[in-house]
Formats: sequence, C-alpha cells, structure tokens
Amino acid sequence: MGRNGDSLDGERILIALGGNAMTAPDGSATPDAQAAAIEVAMRHVAELVAAGARVALTHGNGPQVGNLLIKNQLAAGVVPPVPLDWCGAQTQATVGVMIMSALERALAALGAPRPVSTVVTRTLVDAADPGFAAPAKPVGRYFPADEARRFAALGQAWRPFGDRGWRRVVASPEPLDVLDAGAAAVLLEAGHVVVAAGGGGAPVVRAGGALRGVEAVVDKDLAAQLLACRLGASTLVIATDVEHAVAGFGTPAARPLRRTTAAELARLAAAGHFAAGSMGPKVEAVRRFVAAGGRRAAIASLARLGAAARGRAGTVVEP
Repeated sequence: MGRNGDSLDGERILIALGGNAMTAPDGSATPDAQAAAIEVAMRHVAELVAAGARVALTHGNGPQVGNLLIKNQLAAGVVPPVPLDWCGAQTQATVGVMIMSALERALAALGAPRPVSTVVTRTLVDAADPGFAAPAKPVGRYFPADEARRFAALGQAWRPFGDRGWRRVVASPEPLDVLDAGAAAVLLEAGHVVVAAGGGGAPVVRAGGALRGVEAVVDKDLAAQLLACRLGASTLVIATDVEHAVAGFGTPAARPLRRTTAAELARLAAAGHFAAGSMGPKVEAVRRFVAAGGRRAAIASLARLGAAARGRAGTVVEP
C-alpha cells in the first residue's frame, strides 16, 4: 500500500503529467534533466499503483518537440524538416521509454512490480477545424525576422512576438477521438500501467477514407479527458506545478478553488477566469470529464498526486 494510506484496489485512474514532470525546475530539457525529472515523477505514480490502482498515464511534450523543431530549423539547408506530427510521434516514444524504465524501477523499490507499456497514439481532428485557418499555438523557440522569413518560405506560419523575436505558430484543433485507445485498454485490462496519447497524440485527419497526419498540436489535457473516458477511468488527475486552479488569478479577489463542480467551472470559465494558454485547457478537461460521467477529477501539484487522486488535495471536481 502506498504512503498515502487507503487502498485504491481496481480503481482506474488517468494521470496527465505536465511539463514540470518532464524537465528540470528551471525548464532545462537536457537528456539528464528530463531523466531526473521523470524519475521523481514516477515515484509519485508508483505509490498509486502500489495502492492497487490501475493507472494510465499521458504527458506533455512541449520542450521535447521544441528541441526537435530547433534541429529541424538549424538543419533545414541540409536535410528536409520533418512534419510536426512526426515530431509528436517521436517524442511520444522517447518520453514513453523513459517513463517505462523509471516507473519499473520505482515499482520494484516499493516491492510492487508491474509491466509498463507505451502506445504511440494518434488523435483524430477535423480537417475543417477553424484552427487550421488561423494558426495561433506558438511552438519552438524565438528567431530573428530574417530567419523566420526563411522558414516561412518552407510553408510554415510565423508571427512576431515583440522584442523577443518571431516564433512559429500552428493549429491546435479540438481532439475528437484517441484512435488507439483500444490497444491501451487491452493492456490496462491485462495489468499493465499504460502510457498513451503523449503530447495529445499525433494529430491525424480523415481524407478520402484514409488517415493522414497534419501539422498541428493537440492540447494534452483535452486529449487526456478523451482517453480517460475511452479507458473507463473513474478519476482524472492533471498534475501540474501549482496546488490549485485559481479564480480571479492575479487580482485582489484571487481565491484557490478547492472543491467545485463542473457547473461552477463552466461559469467561471465563461467569465474569463482561466487563461487560454495555461489553466484554461486543464479546467475544461476536468469539467468535461465529470460532465461526461467521471466520478472525480482534480488539478493538483505533482507532489500531491496521491492525495488528489483520493479527492483530498488540489482543485477537486465532483458531480
């Protein structure tokens, strides 16, 4: 049994790990920094598994994709840049392997060994999603204007961000389905801890009856909500670098949300309390999960993962 106490025997929990679980505290994404951060994160996950939970994991991949994009850009005159969906698939596999090894070590240390598997996952989006007409999701690092123009000539969309320079922008379409959730479900049922839909999954559209990849980034938290529903999870926990979602963030009226409902979150979101590029998707993901029939969802710090899964820490959302 984990240090957090009571058993979670048989409970299906989907954990969405934020970027802070994949990089050093200063945001460094060197291989050593990533490995060290994942090692720490997996100790928290292992305690839930040891307490009897059937756990599935998903994760962010922003820093990892950013590194690949820099390699693309710096080598563009030598080798053709690979498309963004390829970068997503590559980082799913890379981060998945690191999670598998670190979690196996953490489980062995607790005397609770389990098999751990990664499913490289595709996420279906709509080719007519309005995000494709007006790309707005920044990816990669900042470049001077002349470099940005060179990349734009390759068909990419770039935008100026003031004194910081130019940055590539891509579509972030609404996820419709996690296409390979069935494989993850079979592994979960067989007793594996499963890693799937990393970085939101590699985005694909249906074209002429077939699937093809697209240049886009799917929001990781919204994809996690879909995956949790497909896997029959009772609990969704979004682990991030803050203790709670906050209403009125940055104002004198700021207040942490501790226990709330899907309806209250919808009202606060409509009133503009959650930033679109940070807390907004997390709030929307937990709201959707509970509204779709999930028993509990939480947004919490990684260190409080076990307590959040039990409804005792973070922003807890219940019907």
